[in-house]
Amino acid sequence: MPPVRSIPTALHRKWRSVSWKIRIAELSSGYLIWNVLDYIFDYVLYPFVIYKWGPLAGGIGMTLLSLLSCLMLIWIYDWMGRDWLGIETVKGLKIYAGASRWRQWLARMLRKSDGIAFLVLSLKYDPFITTAYLRRSAFNGMTRRDWMIFFSSGLLANLWWITACFGGVSVLTWLRAKL
Repeated sequence: MPPVRSIPTALHRKWRSVSWKIRIAELSSGYLIWNVLDYIFDYVLYPFVIYKWGPLAGGIGMTLLSLLSCLMLIWIYDWMGRDWLGIETVKGLKIYAGASRWRQWLARMLRKSDGIAFLVLSLKYDPFITTAYLRRSAFNGMTRRDWMIFFSSGLLANLWWITACFGGVSVLTWLRAKL
Protein backbone atom coordinates (compact mmCIF):
# COMPACT_ATOMS: atom_id res chain seq x y z
CA MET A 1 0.00 0.00 0.00
CA PRO A 2 1.46 3.39 -0.98
CA PRO A 3 2.11 5.93 1.78
CA VAL A 4 -0.69 8.33 2.50
CA ARG A 5 0.14 11.86 1.44
CA SER A 6 -1.50 14.69 3.25
CA ILE A 7 -3.34 17.20 1.16
CA PRO A 8 -2.04 20.73 1.84
CA THR A 9 -4.61 22.94 3.45
CA ALA A 10 -5.22 26.53 2.45
CA LEU A 11 -3.15 27.59 5.46
CA HIS A 12 -0.15 25.55 4.27
CA ARG A 13 -0.43 27.00 0.76
CA LYS A 14 -0.65 30.52 2.17
CA TRP A 15 2.37 29.93 4.44
CA ARG A 16 4.46 28.64 1.52
CA SER A 17 3.48 31.57 -0.71
CA VAL A 18 4.22 34.05 2.08
CA SER A 19 7.65 32.53 2.67
CA TRP A 20 8.47 32.92 -1.02
CA LYS A 21 7.13 36.45 -0.99
CA ILE A 22 9.26 37.26 2.05
CA ARG A 23 12.33 35.68 0.42
CA ILE A 24 11.81 37.65 -2.80
CA ALA A 25 11.27 40.86 -0.81
CA GLU A 26 14.39 40.14 1.26
CA LEU A 27 16.55 39.56 -1.81
CA SER A 28 15.07 42.54 -3.68
CA SER A 29 15.45 44.99 -0.82
CA GLY A 30 18.92 43.69 0.13
CA TYR A 31 20.13 43.94 -3.44
CA LEU A 32 18.56 47.38 -3.93
CA ILE A 33 20.06 48.84 -0.75
CA TRP A 34 23.49 47.34 -1.43
CA ASN A 35 23.39 48.51 -5.07
CA VAL A 36 22.44 52.10 -4.17
CA LEU A 37 25.18 52.35 -1.53
CA ASP A 38 27.72 50.76 -3.89
CA TYR A 39 26.76 53.13 -6.73
CA ILE A 40 27.12 56.23 -4.54
CA PHE A 41 30.47 55.01 -3.20
CA ASP A 42 31.90 53.97 -6.59
CA TYR A 43 30.54 56.62 -8.94
CA VAL A 44 30.10 59.69 -6.74
CA LEU A 45 32.37 59.59 -3.68
CA TYR A 46 35.37 57.75 -5.19
CA PRO A 47 35.85 60.05 -8.24
CA PHE A 48 35.25 63.15 -6.11
CA VAL A 49 37.93 62.17 -3.57
CA ILE A 50 40.39 61.23 -6.35
CA TYR A 51 39.69 64.60 -8.02
CA LYS A 52 40.17 66.58 -4.79
CA TRP A 53 43.07 64.66 -3.18
CA GLY A 54 44.77 63.08 -6.19
CA PRO A 55 45.45 59.41 -6.90
CA LEU A 56 47.92 58.83 -4.06
CA ALA A 57 46.28 60.50 -1.02
CA GLY A 58 42.77 59.99 -2.40
CA GLY A 59 43.53 56.39 -3.29
CA ILE A 60 44.87 55.60 0.17
CA GLY A 61 41.89 57.30 1.82
CA MET A 62 39.35 55.55 -0.38
CA THR A 63 41.07 52.18 0.03
CA LEU A 64 40.83 52.48 3.82
CA LEU A 65 37.22 53.65 3.61
CA SER A 66 36.39 50.84 1.18
CA LEU A 67 37.92 48.17 3.42
CA LEU A 68 36.14 49.58 6.47
CA SER A 69 32.74 49.72 4.76
CA CYS A 70 33.12 46.19 3.33
CA LEU A 71 34.18 44.86 6.71
CA MET A 72 31.10 46.44 8.29
CA LEU A 73 28.94 44.77 5.63
CA ILE A 74 30.53 41.38 6.39
CA TRP A 75 29.87 41.86 10.11
CA ILE A 76 26.24 42.87 9.41
CA TYR A 77 25.84 39.91 7.03
CA ASP A 78 27.17 37.50 9.68
CA TRP A 79 25.19 39.12 12.51
CA MET A 80 21.90 38.93 10.56
CA GLY A 81 22.52 35.35 9.50
CA ARG A 82 20.37 35.96 6.42
CA ASP A 83 21.36 35.59 2.79
CA TRP A 84 19.99 38.97 1.70
CA LEU A 85 22.03 39.04 -1.54
CA GLY A 86 21.61 35.42 -2.64
CA ILE A 87 25.34 34.69 -2.27
CA GLU A 88 24.83 31.52 -0.24
CA THR A 89 22.24 30.32 -2.75
CA VAL A 90 24.74 30.70 -5.58
CA LYS A 91 27.42 28.95 -3.50
CA GLY A 92 24.97 26.09 -2.99
CA LEU A 93 24.91 25.51 -6.75
CA LYS A 94 28.51 24.21 -6.47
CA ILE A 95 27.37 21.01 -4.75
CA TYR A 96 24.58 19.93 -7.12
CA ALA A 97 24.46 16.17 -7.64
CA GLY A 98 21.16 15.72 -9.48
CA ALA A 99 20.35 14.48 -12.96
CA SER A 100 20.27 17.79 -14.84
CA ARG A 101 23.29 18.00 -17.14
CA TRP A 102 23.07 21.79 -17.28
CA ARG A 103 23.20 22.09 -13.47
CA GLN A 104 25.97 19.47 -13.27
CA TRP A 105 28.03 21.51 -15.76
CA LEU A 106 27.29 24.73 -13.85
CA ALA A 107 28.30 23.12 -10.54
CA ARG A 108 31.54 21.84 -12.07
CA MET A 109 32.39 25.30 -13.46
CA LEU A 110 31.63 26.99 -10.14
CA ARG A 111 33.85 24.52 -8.27
CA LYS A 112 36.77 24.99 -10.68
CA SER A 113 36.80 28.74 -10.94
CA ASP A 114 37.72 30.24 -7.55
CA GLY A 115 40.65 32.13 -9.09
CA ILE A 116 38.52 33.48 -11.91
CA ALA A 117 35.70 34.25 -9.49
CA PHE A 118 38.17 36.16 -7.30
CA LEU A 119 39.29 38.34 -10.23
CA VAL A 120 35.82 38.95 -11.64
CA LEU A 121 34.16 39.64 -8.29
CA SER A 122 37.01 41.88 -7.11
CA LEU A 123 36.97 43.99 -10.27
CA LYS A 124 33.20 44.05 -10.78
CA TYR A 125 32.01 44.28 -7.18
CA ASP A 126 33.97 44.67 -3.95
CA PRO A 127 35.79 42.78 -1.18
CA PHE A 128 32.51 42.11 0.66
CA ILE A 129 30.92 40.23 -2.25
CA THR A 130 34.22 38.49 -3.14
CA THR A 131 34.86 37.32 0.42
CA ALA A 132 31.26 36.28 1.09
CA TYR A 133 31.23 34.19 -2.10
CA LEU A 134 34.64 32.56 -1.59
CA ARG A 135 34.19 31.77 2.13
CA ARG A 136 33.88 28.07 2.84
CA SER A 137 31.23 28.67 5.47
CA ALA A 138 28.61 31.29 6.13
CA PHE A 139 27.60 33.53 9.02
CA ASN A 140 30.28 32.39 11.46
CA GLY A 141 33.15 34.83 11.21
CA MET A 142 36.30 35.00 9.16
CA THR A 143 39.09 32.44 8.90
CA ARG A 144 42.68 33.28 8.04
CA ARG A 145 41.94 32.33 4.41
CA ASP A 146 38.92 34.70 4.41
CA TRP A 147 41.05 37.58 5.70
CA MET A 148 43.60 36.94 2.94
CA ILE A 149 40.84 36.96 0.32
CA PHE A 150 39.36 40.12 1.84
CA PHE A 151 42.58 42.15 1.86
CA SER A 152 43.78 40.84 -1.53
CA SER A 153 40.42 41.66 -3.08
CA GLY A 154 40.47 45.09 -1.43
CA LEU A 155 43.91 45.84 -2.85
CA LEU A 156 43.01 44.65 -6.35
CA ALA A 157 39.62 46.37 -6.41
CA ASN A 158 40.99 49.68 -5.16
CA LEU A 159 43.96 49.69 -7.52
CA TRP A 160 41.44 49.19 -10.32
CA TRP A 161 39.16 51.99 -9.08
CA ILE A 162 42.01 54.42 -8.42
CA THR A 163 43.24 53.89 -11.99
CA ALA A 164 39.75 54.13 -13.49
CA CYS A 165 38.77 57.22 -11.50
CA PHE A 166 42.06 58.99 -12.08
CA GLY A 167 41.79 58.26 -15.80
CA GLY A 168 38.21 59.54 -15.90
CA VAL A 169 38.99 62.64 -13.85
CA SER A 170 42.04 63.38 -16.04
CA VAL A 171 40.01 63.10 -19.24
CA LEU A 172 37.23 65.34 -17.87
CA THR A 173 39.77 67.91 -16.62
CA TRP A 174 41.51 67.91 -20.03
CA LEU A 175 38.15 68.29 -21.83
CA ARG A 176 37.13 71.14 -19.55
CA ALA A 177 40.39 72.94 -20.30
CA LYS A 178 39.92 72.47 -24.07
CA LEU A 179 36.34 73.70 -24.10
